[in-house]
Amino acid sequence: MSRTTDVVSAEAPQGKNQLRVGRLVKAHGLKGGLKLELYTDNPERRFVTGAEFTLQVPEASPWHRKTITVREYRLMNGNPVVFFEGIDDRDEAEGLVRAILWIDQDADEAEDNAWYDHQLVGLDIVRDEQVIGKLVRVEHMPAQDLLIVRPTGTDGEVMVPFVEAIVPAVDIAGGRIIVTPPAGLFEELPDAGEPDAADSAPASDA
Repeated sequence: MSRTTDVVSAEAPQGKNQLRVGRLVKAHGLKGGLKLELYTDNPERRFVTGAEFTLQVPEASPWHRKTITVREYRLMNGNPVVFFEGIDDRDEAEGLVRAILWIDQDADEAEDNAWYDHQLVGLDIVRDEQVIGKLVRVEHMPAQDLLIVRPTGTDGEVMVPFVEAIVPAVDIAGGRIIVTPPAGLFEELPDAGEPDAADSAPASDA
């Protein structure tokens, strides 16, 4: 599953930072509801009536560069569902599916497990207590974030899904991101893909 962390962009207009708090994944019902994939630990605080979000959508979308306001947020059958002002039926809701929601963040506001992109870029990538690369940037994709890593001693880049199974810990104070990548993700890792000696030995006749 994706990490329930918020990654903060330092590229918001007017010098403000914006916090990514959710993605609209599916229309729900006939009255404009949308199921949410949450990227915040405090949805009840973020999705209060009147909260305004900036929409991240393709440039071709009529919602490009527009904002939207929460009318109601509730749990329905255990799923977070949000209703917006001006979105009153399923067809209108379908036009917002896959949009990512961003909200202005006050400079002194903090949320558990939330980082600015610029706090992460440049950190060492560490596996088994060994530095194997540096983070060069964060890419915010619709399904999940990707950490773009430059492996030590190379000019290439490796895309690391920002999910808990692969990135179990971020240590800003220590200047490092702990990773547990699957075999082959970093080609330069020792013993990656090499057969064991026992496996490579010729079989003896019985």
